Amino acid sequence: MRILTAALLLALATAGGIAAAQGQGPEQLVRTVTNDVLESIHSDKALQAGDKRKALALAERKLLPHVDFRAATRLAAGRAWREATSEQKTELVRQFRSMLVRIYSNAIDSYRGQTMRVQPVHMAPGATEVTVRNEYLKPGAQPVAVDYAMHKTAQGWKIYDITVAGVSLVVTYRQQFEEIVRKSGVKGLISRMAQRNSPASLD
Repeated sequence: MRILTAALLLALATAGGIAAAQGQGPEQLVRTVTNDVLESIHSDKALQAGDKRKALALAERKLLPHVDFRAATRLAAGRAWREATSEQKTELVRQFRSMLVRIYSNAIDSYRGQTMRVQPVHMAPGATEVTVRNEYLKPGAQPVAVDYAMHKTAQGWKIYDITVAGVSLVVTYRQQFEEIVRKSGVKGLISRMAQRNSPASLD
């Protein structure tokens, strides 16, 4: 599970990044920032050595600008989102965002030596939904397929789900969250997420 989540979060980070990319189409956005993100990981010895503070800073800088966390949380929370109050929805988004950033910061040093190949996107004129298909490549290993589900917003193209080797980030967390909600309700889910986001839970 950790390996899958780490791969998903690296994919998110690759599609995040510099604000200058916000005006680009989805395929070009991914192409533009891939080298920047992977180079940050590959060339920084502190990141490779597990510097958590630096990893969190990189996650905040690279991950956040191009992810629609509200849409991702709504899809992942499923039943909890439908039952939540407005205040609870805000807290769910905050906790989900924090959880993903923390997991990503723990995974950074495992991506040394990787490159990514972005596949051409064939998008109809005026389309507002697209999947950008990619492959992560590492010498001596099979390519890992990574698909970004993106939609167009007033702030540009945003990611709302990632699928790695056929496994969706949203579906993976929805299954976990629904089990918690059945037992403990929305408040219980928020509490569980907050526990995972505590400093002692960086695993």
